[in-house]
Amino acid sequence: MQPEPRSDQVPSGKAYLADDITVYYDGKRCRHFAECLHGLPAVFDGSAKPWIQPANADPQTVAEIVRRCPSGALHYVMRDGPAEQPESPTTVMVRDDGPMILRGDLVIETPAGPIHETRAALCGCAKTSNAPFCDGACGCTP
Repeated sequence: MQPEPRSDQVPSGKAYLADDITVYYDGKRCRHFAECLHGLPAVFDGSAKPWIQPANADPQTVAEIVRRCPSGALHYVMRDGPAEQPESPTTVMVRDDGPMILRGDLVIETPAGPIHETRAALCGCAKTSNAPFCDGACGCTP
């Protein structure tokens, strides 16, 4: 049974289902920081099909690893657990060689309208084709 989203905004991306947690992956936002692959390889395995298997670990551990994703490409919805909460205070990390990393209670203006977000990797060079999110078009590193 798929967990029901708790808010009016369902995370973007492909849904990977388990009994107590659904993980969403938005490949357009992924910058390959690999926090997921290193943090929980039993669930996030780039050589497996499907590459995300949330049933391979307890939901709380899966949620913890998803929250490590700096780009916001990964999100989760738990059936009986708490919804993801934004970090406080909001932080912005500006990097010389990569995207700006934001964490917190964010409202991001996009061409499709504003979205509420907890984590994002935003483009600082304006060369992205996925504005305002970084897509690595300038050759920046994760």
